[in-house]
Formats: sequence, C-alpha cells, structure tokens
Amino acid sequence: MEFFKIRRDIPFMRNALIFNLVSFVTFVAAVFFLFSRGLHLSVEFTGGTLMEVSYSQPANLDNIRSTVASLGINDVQVQNFGTAQDVLIRMPVQKGSTSGQQSDKVLSALKASDASATLRRTEFVGPQVGDELAADGLKALAFVVVGIMIYLAIRFEWKFAVAAIIANLHDVIIILGFFAFFQWEFSLPVLAAVLAVLGYSVNESVVIFDRIRENFRRYRKMNTEQIIDNAITSTISRTIITHGSTQLMVLSMLVFGGATLHYFALALTIGILFGIYSSVFVAAAIAMWLGIQREDLVKGGVKKDADPNDPNAGATV
Repeated sequence: MEFFKIRRDIPFMRNALIFNLVSFVTFVAAVFFLFSRGLHLSVEFTGGTLMEVSYSQPANLDNIRSTVASLGINDVQVQNFGTAQDVLIRMPVQKGSTSGQQSDKVLSALKASDASATLRRTEFVGPQVGDELAADGLKALAFVVVGIMIYLAIRFEWKFAVAAIIANLHDVIIILGFFAFFQWEFSLPVLAAVLAVLGYSVNESVVIFDRIRENFRRYRKMNTEQIIDNAITSTISRTIITHGSTQLMVLSMLVFGGATLHYFALALTIGILFGIYSSVFVAAAIAMWLGIQREDLVKGGVKKDADPNDPNAGATV
C-alpha cells in the first residue's frame, strides 16, 4: 500500500555523516546522564512494601495516590489488580519504619478516606529480589541482542548484523538516557518497552536491508550509495503508514492509559521515533561504511539495469 510515491530518490546518504554525528553526540549525552544521574529504579528493583487492598466499589486510583502521597511516601505505584475494586499498591522502603508499620499507616489513611478499604495481603520485596530482577533484565537484553545478530548474519551478512545492533543499542541507550536525565521511574513495564523497541527497530532495519539486497540484484550500474538511497526512498510510504499507525496507538496509551501505562508508553514513543531515525540514518550508513557490496549479498544471477522507479523492471541474465 502506498499513499504517495516519490519519483526521485532522496539523497539520504549524502548527509549521513552529519546525521551520525548528531546521533553520536546524543548517544554520548545519554551515556553521561546514565553514569552521572543513574536510573530512578522502581520498587521492583530497589525493594519495598506491596499491599493489595479491596474496595466495595470501583476504586479511585488518583485519590489513593494522593492519600498515600500525603503521608510523605513518594514514588508510589497504584494500579488495579484483577478487578476495578482491587488495588495493588507498591511503596519504596521508608527509613525509620518497618514494612508492617508502613502498611498499617497507609491502611489507616485509606480507611479514613473510604471505610470500605480492606487489606487483602501485604508483602515485603527485599533488595535481593530487586537485584535478581535487574540481573534477569540484563540477561534478557543480552539474549535479544545476540539473537538479532545471529538472525541478521544468517539472513543477510555480518556487516548488516553489526550495523543493526549498533543502531538498536543506540535506540536503547537514548531511551535510558531520557529516563536518567528526567529521573522518570524505570520499572518492569518500562524494561518490557525497551525490549519491544529492540524488536520493533530491527524490523524496520530488515525491511530496508531486504530492499538493498533486492536493488543490488536489479541495478548493476548504481553504486552502493545510490542503492541505499533508492531502498530507503522506496520504503518511505510503508514506513510512514506502519510507524504512524503504531504511534497513534502508543499515544492513545500515553494520553488515556493513566499513570500505570504512562512511562511504558513514553518509552515506546521515544523508541519508535528514534527507531525510525536509526534505521535510516544509522544502520544503513554504518552498513555502507563497513563496505557492503553486491558480491556480499547476491549469490546467484543479477538483473539488468533498469528504471529504479519501475518495480517490475529488470530481467534475469
């Protein structure tokens, strides 16, 4: 499906160096903020108190957040659990009070606000559990990266695998840099969003790489830079439709999803925007600088040179 067709190839690679310098500066800034400020980790990673509270009617999550915050407890996560009447509350560890004292104080405040509030259960998540979750998250990230590299190396060529991984890690580090700079809460849903961005971003790279391979087979007289420009230009309509539709869905979660989905949707929004950028200006440019050529991708016969704007042009020889 194409809403529009660009007749002339856009010279993306002509300005690849400038765009990659911008990416490099952004990447370095993200790394700096990660080391200087660090991530504002949620209760799942740092440990804290978990409470499950039940109400006789659908709970007002905003009122519960304000009630708990009025006790001087910050960074509280409040979300529905199972039904609209059941609420899950996660609170960080408070100095000078035990988990039991903290939960009793919160329950008293909730009962003062709504007498139907009933404590179902309370648990303490220790720092050791949080460390295990952080380690498991890093392992998941490493497995995803290795899996993507193996897949791209088998489907295309090692130069594409290296280019795609650099571009994908660029997206991940920039997302983390945003969270470090603004000190947004980094929770398990945000980690899930980061892993989703990895897969989403590599999908766009695969589409462009596949068109590059097809162009190498079809256009024998075009150089590598022209091949890549044509590949990106010819997939722009698909990129706009796909990413535009996805971004609309994510924006709806960001606007209407409430506090529970806010940072999850925010991480996806940043990842989608930078994923488009990195697939076009980072992954393709790095593959070009690594020296991809027709012989790397075309194993069989090639096609005669044809009009790049004619999708049916070219005959096998």
